[in-house]
Amino acid sequence: MKRSLIIILLLLCLASGKEVYSQATSPKYSNEFLAIGVGAKSLGMSNTGVAHVSDVTSGYWNPAGLLDISSKYEFSLMHAEYFAGIAKYDYASFATPIDTSSHLGVSIIRFAIDDIPDTRFLYNANGAIDYNNIRFFAAADYAFIFSYARKTSLVPGLKLGANFKIIHRNVGNFANAWGFGLDAGAQLKIKGWQLGLMVRDITGTFNAWSHNSELVVDIYTQTGNEIPENSVEITLPKATIGVSRYFNIKERFGLLGALDLIASFDGKRNVLIKSDFASIDPNIGFEFNYLKKVFLRFGLGNFQEIKDFDESTYTSYQPNFGLGIRINNVFIDYALTDIGDQSESLYSHVFSLKVAMDKFSDK
Repeated sequence: MKRSLIIILLLLCLASGKEVYSQATSPKYSNEFLAIGVGAKSLGMSNTGVAHVSDVTSGYWNPAGLLDISSKYEFSLMHAEYFAGIAKYDYASFATPIDTSSHLGVSIIRFAIDDIPDTRFLYNANGAIDYNNIRFFAAADYAFIFSYARKTSLVPGLKLGANFKIIHRNVGNFANAWGFGLDAGAQLKIKGWQLGLMVRDITGTFNAWSHNSELVVDIYTQTGNEIPENSVEITLPKATIGVSRYFNIKERFGLLGALDLIASFDGKRNVLIKSDFASIDPNIGFEFNYLKKVFLRFGLGNFQEIKDFDESTYTSYQPNFGLGIRINNVFIDYALTDIGDQSESLYSHVFSLKVAMDKFSDK
């Protein structure tokens, strides 16, 4: 029963709720699979990375960071499972320099629930249950991100980047959507401090939904549900401001500290700082290293005010932990993350691999 309830809740998220059925909507939570994060390093630091990211995962966190890649080719892979393995999350990326002033990157993300039972034909013509009639489908979200970064002479040390992303979402044969959007990012180093800005969906990301209503019209009519219609869903812009700094601790040890402030502009959210104009969700992360070969990470984020049954309130948070090891040009990272309520059953194990190949000699 608990597993079925989780599947239903996830499907509601994947379909972006009832609002998506209107002619043009801007739901508060849209394309949320793109807010999960990528790379066990940043996930272990509670999704902090906008200011200091400097590898192939920059295509997600901040495309300006691609310019700090010193290899000719860099690849990354990640796999994670959420909600006790019900939802699968996969990520792959590639980056390469064009010249000494610009880089290109490509990223692919898939978040899906596979093998969902379709029980519309559970009963046969005689009214008896026939489990052989059960079919299965998947509810999946895909993102294809194309990144470009370039140095600029406007301000010394300023790096700029942009993403063009294509979104594809489908719920079996029942509904699917295609969309597109733009992101923009910047990074700047000032006296040891690293500053970053990432604006996602800067022009709004548009998803055009197409529904096969004839597949569900009979059941929806019997249950009194609204028949879904073709529609356009708009994802509103979201900005992240980040700051980080690296500290050398003696000769062999180092510490990286980072703070990201994620600002949304779609009304009040249940976050630490909220107003009618903007809601701000702070994330903080730390990474200790030994000889830059062994890494230990910790972070806190997703602060929320929760109302208890006795009407009192308390603040919840999401703790993240991570480990990493570097073997020559191969990076293996692990993160232990929680959905947000410190529930043991909802902890997720995230593994990622990064490989750098061929030194970029022109740098």
